[in-house]
Amino acid sequence: MGNPLSLQLHSLSLRSDVGELVSEICTREPLVTLSKAEQLAGLIRKLQGKLSESHETQFQLFKEVRTHLLPLTNIAINKSGSCFITGSYDRTCKVWGGESGEELLTLEGHKNVVYTVAFNNPYGDKIATGSFDKTCKLWSAESGTCYHTYRGHTGEIICLTFDPLSTMIASGGIDATARLWSVEHGTELATLAGHSSEVICVHFNNSGSQVASGSFDHTAIIWDTHTGRSVHSLLGHRGEISSVAFDYGGNTVATGSMDKTCKIWDIRSGQLITTLRGHKDEVLDVAFDSTGQQLVTASADGTACVFNTTTLNCVHRLQGHQGEISKVSFNAQGSRILTASGDKTAKLWDSATGLCLQTLGGHGEEVLGSLFNYQGDQIITASKDNTCRLWR
Repeated sequence: MGNPLSLQLHSLSLRSDVGELVSEICTREPLVTLSKAEQLAGLIRKLQGKLSESHETQFQLFKEVRTHLLPLTNIAINKSGSCFITGSYDRTCKVWGGESGEELLTLEGHKNVVYTVAFNNPYGDKIATGSFDKTCKLWSAESGTCYHTYRGHTGEIICLTFDPLSTMIASGGIDATARLWSVEHGTELATLAGHSSEVICVHFNNSGSQVASGSFDHTAIIWDTHTGRSVHSLLGHRGEISSVAFDYGGNTVATGSMDKTCKIWDIRSGQLITTLRGHKDEVLDVAFDSTGQQLVTASADGTACVFNTTTLNCVHRLQGHQGEISKVSFNAQGSRILTASGDKTAKLWDSATGLCLQTLGGHGEEVLGSLFNYQGDQIITASKDNTCRLWR
């Protein structure tokens, strides 16, 4: 169950020197030899060509998918957008074709609500599900085979994620612990005990050497994934932590809180760098762009704020929703932002100008999530009305 070499090129731009980049990769990655330099350069130029393509066209509704009999809980998409998954109160996870919108697989086996789901991106060949039955499961995204059932949590599981190399899964639960699990062996690697209340969010850094957990106890903790030991406890919020995210470089971590603020922390020292204010209600989600140069916060006040992470200034306030914004994300290029709202819509924004480019409507209830594929030419919105809408 070994993994192929994965090269991260999130900082690639039209101004990047291809020769310098190829030389750097060949020096850093032993598996990439000089004999492959010309081929690698061609691939990088092709990616630069993709970056130059215009994305000004409006997204059109391609298909509406009726998903589960009972309410949806969560959604995830693989890197290419060829398929997406949904979790539900009906105790199943379903796999859907991103191109066709047809149901491909139903993953059955949990004995309670499937509350959280994830792909092992960028590979996309495995799926993890976390349930109120206190277990996680690992599945084949292609056949639906259940590889492992992870047992150890003593409370409902409400968040999980893969590390970037697809060797570990981190899960968090009502039992106030986060846990690390082996993808290959199906065993528990570590119990991350240190919180005094529910762990509701987990996020790996880009190398997988650290994982952050956020809790209703008002704290976040940075853990060493090799030892399972706490590296830093991030203290200072006056409300429950809603979300936690590392930047791409792994130098900082952002925490969103019910205290209406977002805080940015230095990973090496564990010290607070700054507190980002401006929202009038709870901060429900935070996200960095792929370069770590922008941070967006989403709030129950119906707005999102875009911050420059160098100046730490709010450069845009995204206004227009009539309900709380529960989820926010960048496209891989960092040029677009998606917001999902309780007003039954998702909105697409230009991150450079803060302008709303499009409102994605049609749902009958709150939009739980909205996701880009990696190319940024496909969007999926999921709603409490038990539908997903595919946009192209």
